[in-house]
Amino acid sequence: MIDDGLYVPLADGELRLVLLREEHREALRGACEQDAEIWQLYPFSYWGEAFDPQFDSLLASAPQRRPYAVFDGKVLVGMTAWIEHGAPGWSIEIGNSYIVPAMRGTGFNTRLKSLMLNHAFACGLARVAFKVDALNLRSQAAVRKIGGIEEGVMRHERRTWTGRVRDTVLFSILRDGWRGTAS
Repeated sequence: MIDDGLYVPLADGELRLVLLREEHREALRGACEQDAEIWQLYPFSYWGEAFDPQFDSLLASAPQRRPYAVFDGKVLVGMTAWIEHGAPGWSIEIGNSYIVPAMRGTGFNTRLKSLMLNHAFACGLARVAFKVDALNLRSQAAVRKIGGIEEGVMRHERRTWTGRVRDTVLFSILRDGWRGTAS
């Protein structure tokens, strides 16, 4: 990823995105343990014994993936990441996102994604993509809510940690169509 200035801490009031570090391991483990069911819809599990190898992978994934710990005030409530997608400096993906169940349906995710989108477009990017499991209807609705346009379904895009072959719905938001406010 060569998008200068993209991977920096971001904040909007109590909502903070902090560059993921080793010091976040136990708090993120606790957050991920709050929803055993959701990991069935994710390509990788962060549940139980799978957590440490996945966390280690996140820390080692630069430059293709730049993860954040997501905070509400002083409480770590999830994770998200910039993921290399398309032409560097032109397009990026927001993914690897998880938010604890208590924050879902509160508008927190909309604020989180708006903060990231505002920042991406302020950095000069023209396109932000989202890839969502075809079975994850809640996440698809959340992406549509912030203005994501469905581009299509990538059939059999990957095999998940459960062995299930996943179809992935691709969404995007373009700078010219973004209705958010400036950062």
